[in-house]
Amino acid sequence: MLKIGLTGGLGSGKTAVSQAFARLGVPVIDTDEISRALTAVEGAALPMLKESFGDSVFSADGSLNRYALRTLILNDSVAKSRLESILHPMILQEVTNQLARVNDSFVMIVVPLLVETGAYDNIIDRVLVVDCDEVTQVQRALARGGWEESEIRAMMARQASRQVRLKQADDVINNDDGIDALTAQVDALNEKYRELARQSL
Repeated sequence: MLKIGLTGGLGSGKTAVSQAFARLGVPVIDTDEISRALTAVEGAALPMLKESFGDSVFSADGSLNRYALRTLILNDSVAKSRLESILHPMILQEVTNQLARVNDSFVMIVVPLLVETGAYDNIIDRVLVVDCDEVTQVQRALARGGWEESEIRAMMARQASRQVRLKQADDVINNDDGIDALTAQVDALNEKYRELARQSL
């Protein structure tokens, strides 16, 4: 089974691309979704987060205050590293669990920090980068709401640069030109990946 690592910067369009592949019947494992499940009410990561960060990142009802946690890690690199040391191994384990259940010629694994962590190098066969202009990234992230531009730019500064991601890419989807152009690129890559998977049998 061919394993494709899908990555890209904040606001680049990873979700649009993964959804387009899913519509073609491609299994998608999304590490953001896994992270949200781990940190939801009664999520497996909450006890360790409480032990590490205390009540300051929790709401009165016991749920994780995502805004408080995000603000903390944007301003404190040590806290960011602590958070990653808790979540990343748990996410990786769940990715491994889900991979074991996939029965298809190829699978898409969405990892926003694929280039930064290096944790998936032994799992991924190819890296697919969703790329767009950095101004477009900021505009899309702002349009989603809940972020100030300064927060978006701070988050982007902590991610690998566009140039570094592109150097790591085996394949690139350009997402500057709208959904039709994106869909055409996904369709072409779907055919390419299925052929590569057949060749590897």
